[in-house]
Amino acid sequence: MLIINEILDDALLGKEISREEACILMRANISQLSELANNIRQVKKGNIITYSRKVFIPLTNLCRDTCSYCTYKKEPVNPDTMMMKPEKILDIAEKGKKAKCTEALFVTGERPEQKYNEVKKWLRVMGYSTTTEYIIHMNELVIKKTGLLPHTNPGNMTREEMILLKQVNPSLGMMLENVSERLCSPGMPHEFAPSKNPKVRLKTLEIAGQLKIPFTTGLLIGIGETPEELVDSLFEIKKLHERYGHIQEVIIQNFSPKPDTSMALALTPIMNYMLRVIAIARIIMPEMNIQVPPNLNLTHYSKYLNAGINDWGGISPITVDHVNPEFPWPKIDDIKNATERFRFRFKARLPIYPEYIRKEGFLSEHIIKYIYALIDEEGLVRENYFHE
Repeated sequence: MLIINEILDDALLGKEISREEACILMRANISQLSELANNIRQVKKGNIITYSRKVFIPLTNLCRDTCSYCTYKKEPVNPDTMMMKPEKILDIAEKGKKAKCTEALFVTGERPEQKYNEVKKWLRVMGYSTTTEYIIHMNELVIKKTGLLPHTNPGNMTREEMILLKQVNPSLGMMLENVSERLCSPGMPHEFAPSKNPKVRLKTLEIAGQLKIPFTTGLLIGIGETPEELVDSLFEIKKLHERYGHIQEVIIQNFSPKPDTSMALALTPIMNYMLRVIAIARIIMPEMNIQVPPNLNLTHYSKYLNAGINDWGGISPITVDHVNPEFPWPKIDDIKNATERFRFRFKARLPIYPEYIRKEGFLSEHIIKYIYALIDEEGLVRENYFHE
């Protein structure tokens, strides 16, 4: 207990904690951890809690990987399989514009054309050779026609793909999930998901840093990892961010078991464990934007405000969470009220955080004009946008 108190005192004074100290803190009293994380958040991030008003565009739910907890992926024979055409994509984006959204979240399975001939043929008919090439053109269509800002999460990307995606995305995203290669071994969640190999994911994150792309990543909590592996994952993100300064946000997402998957009987992480991980993330990365998805924690999401988060992530008033459709978004007004009860300011942001808007080299000239049309002096969405 004495050692834990010493580590907590040092962290409160601004001292960086080591990997070994973070592992020790995973056993600390949750109240002490939360109090420290809250103090750090207040100093580093102030009293603003942000969210992004978005539409969710599931461009395709075909994927070359099979993760043992995923129901987003479908096979070509499934009647719910989709390859979304431009007119449908634009229809969703236009509805989002009317609902005063500012973000168009593009999500796809990982390189489905490498596994399915059906996808290859579909893309060829549409005039494209890869899913990513199609995404880039759809990003451009949406931003030109509606002004919504794309945020694309296509899985691992090559350098060439990211160079092109940067021209039409203010930010990109990809969940690291965990750096443990053990989770890729037989019987584990990523056994049949080669793109979830942590070395491959970390390489994508590093290339994004080299290209100065504001990047969202995060951890999936409760898929069989150990506390030490969670700490290792946070430190890998920290290391990359210290080198390149490009990780704009870390999502702490709780696993939720789904029927008809091999992890259907697995347990979701308890709230205190989530609180512990959030607090440790804040202590390890004091200035990071840290998010928890409220729809996956519908009955108690407001409790995470006292663990050090400063963001609720993307919330849609018109589209479901297609990755977790069984978890509806809470109403934005309900989140606002819950946030303000704790005396925080509740503000909308763009898919790029304010600190990256004026950071040299992190935005393409192509989309700057769309961003400045939406923001106030803080770099957040101007209030009168919602009343125009």
